[in-house]
Order: sequence, then C-alpha cells, then structure tokens
Amino acid sequence: MRFGISLRRRLTNLTSSPHLLELKNMKTYFSGSGGLLSRNKQQVKAVDGVSFHLKKGETLGIVGESGCGKSTMGRTIIQLEKATDGLISFEGEEINQYKGKQLRGIRQDMQMIFQDPFGSLNPRITVGSMLTEIIKVHKVVPADQSKSYILKLLDDVGLQPDHFWRYPHEFSGGQRQRVSIARALAVKPKLIICDEAVSALDVSVQAQVLNLLKRLKSEYELTYLFISHDLSVVKHISDRVAVMYLGTIVELASKDQLYNKPRHPYTEALFSAIPEVTINKKKRILLKGDIPSPLNIPSGCRFHTRCPMATDYCKAEQPELREIEPGHFSACHYS
Repeated sequence: MRFGISLRRRLTNLTSSPHLLELKNMKTYFSGSGGLLSRNKQQVKAVDGVSFHLKKGETLGIVGESGCGKSTMGRTIIQLEKATDGLISFEGEEINQYKGKQLRGIRQDMQMIFQDPFGSLNPRITVGSMLTEIIKVHKVVPADQSKSYILKLLDDVGLQPDHFWRYPHEFSGGQRQRVSIARALAVKPKLIICDEAVSALDVSVQAQVLNLLKRLKSEYELTYLFISHDLSVVKHISDRVAVMYLGTIVELASKDQLYNKPRHPYTEALFSAIPEVTINKKKRILLKGDIPSPLNIPSGCRFHTRCPMATDYCKAEQPELREIEPGHFSACHYS
C-alpha cells in the first residue's frame, strides 16, 4: 500500500468504477471580446460538449488540428482549467468542484507530461531535488527511502544515477522528456495525460520515448490519454482514437476501425494527408478554407464550411456522435 494513502482513496478502491475516467458533455469556455471598441462579450468555446470514457489500462489517442481544443481538454481534466459545464468523473467520483486537499489528492492520481520539457522543469534545482520535493509533499515513500526510490525511477526511464545531480539545462531534449516522465511517475499515478509529449523531439528520439511509454504502461499499470497532431504516432501507441474538430469529437473508434475505415469526412481528409512511400498513393483530400474561430462557431455541423460533401441539411442540423457500428462512433449525417 502506498505510504500516506488517504482515506478517500481507500474508499475509492473499494467502490471503483469500471471506467477510470468519464466525461459527459464537458465544456470549457473562455471570455473573449467582439473587438477593441466592442462592448459585446463573446465566449471562446475551446471545448464544447465532449463525452467519452477511458478504461483502466487503456490508451486513448486524441488527434486534430491545432486549435481544435485537445490540449485545453487535457488541462481541464487535470483541473489546470475549470470546466464551464458538464461532468468529469474519475473512478466514479465527480471531480469538477474539487479544491484544496481534494484537488491535491486527485492530482496524485492524474499527472501530465507537457510538450516542452524544458519549460515545465524548474531550471534552478537539480533533478534529484525536484523529485525529492515531490515525494516529500505527497508522502509517496518514507524519507529514508526517497533516494533509492528516485534512483530506481531514473533507471526505469533510461537515465543514469549521476543525472540525480544535474540541472535541466545539462540534458538533451530527449533526456529532459525522460525527466518529465520520471516526475509524472514519482507519485504513482493511475492516469497520465501526454500533451504532445513527443512532438518537440527528433524522429529517432520520438520512437525511443514512445517505446519507453509503452513499456512503462505495462510495468506501472498506467492508463494514458495521448494527445497529438501526428496520426502515425497516435497509431503506434493507442488502443482507441478520438478525432476532434472545433471543440468536439467527430469520430471515435478502435485504432483498427479508424485507420482501416474512417467514416467522417474530416477524418478521411486527415488520413489522406499522411505521407506514404508507395507507388499507388491515395488521392489527397484538400479542405477549403481555414478552421473557423471558436468565437464564431458555424451553425449545424461545424465542419460544413470545409466539407466537400456538405448539404443544406448539414448547415441547419448539428449531427450527434452516434454509434454506426459496434464501438465506432461518428458525428456525420451521412456516415
């Protein structure tokens, strides 16, 4: 049993939900403005009604263009941003309104790995000091065991014992991301949200870090929410994949279902853009225009302004995310 485990988490283990994480119609809005001289306040609908569940031990990939809301969704789940509406449930507990000790306790179970490891590490303290402080605050292990615990963590993520004494600027980009992974693992979490965790790394280093994450998932019995714009990376690590567009999920399916037979026009367009080294290349689907602003979301299907299949019905009626075959969901009237 983890040293210093709280009564709340003991009770949670006795009445655990079959889903580790569940979102129901979650929304995250930010206040905006209609312009410099405008008095009309507008809302940036960064995440606008997202629903899904995440099973224990699963990796759910989240893909979409920049600005679709996938990173904001991850930050809202871990309570770095507050949800405007909807439900966030972790192991059957509603965590939307958690504050203070409750929030600190749930963050021990949910950790995040950010895109820029250098920006997310304190440059003024060594890796050993950083990890020691984390372990002390969360009472992960007794004080006399912290050094050996940290050295094992460093070994598990592919770092050397002498890295304990180094500062973040003394590492390469790939090594810094390994430090970030060790920091996330230090509190023995159940869920790790990877927000573009490999996009800032060289391709060869990306493969190493992805393989490391897959190994650690098994060894530490982790669950991942893996956010990325890279479809090839998501395919390598995910069990299921959700495609986001303008704050909502437009398609959700198992990895094999989605990559073998995408059903939403937006997903098909994304897949057609994947580079292929083949003689018979797929025809590229070019989307017209740019992604609309979350300040002014189109009526009806929010993809209709760029969809080659859009009809008047698409402009008027917003499609629901519905199950079109077992385990495969699509938000398109003509899927």
